[in-house]
Amino acid sequence: MPAMVNRGRGRRTINEINMVPFIDVMLVLLIIFMVTAPLITPSVINLPKVGKAAKQPDLVVQIILSEGDALELKTKDKTSKPSLKELAGAVRQAQAGASNSAVVISADRSIKYESVVKVMDTLQRAGVQRVGLSVQMVN
Repeated sequence: MPAMVNRGRGRRTINEINMVPFIDVMLVLLIIFMVTAPLITPSVINLPKVGKAAKQPDLVVQIILSEGDALELKTKDKTSKPSLKELAGAVRQAQAGASNSAVVISADRSIKYESVVKVMDTLQRAGVQRVGLSVQMVN
């Protein structure tokens, strides 16, 4: 019930919001946050340092996905067109002589993401260690 004030001729109600409970709640929350903030330990993230990156691969095997889920396997000197079932063997054969090699998957913009995941899954099941995705446009 609003407070009544007796001023002059009659009684009027005060049409103001009582801010005291709001301020009390905010001060209690402020105290809680001030007490708990020093107790929270910040997590440590190990970020790479400049010059600490892994050695560049000796051999880069590029897998290109084009329209119609057609695969093309490129190395320095040769290009082949294996099927998805033959892909793991072809990559293993291309990596045979190199100790430090990487596989890069390049896909056309119109290719479904599902096709890229299938290629990645095939490589992972074959035990290929370094697989990356190309972020440049393929000509």
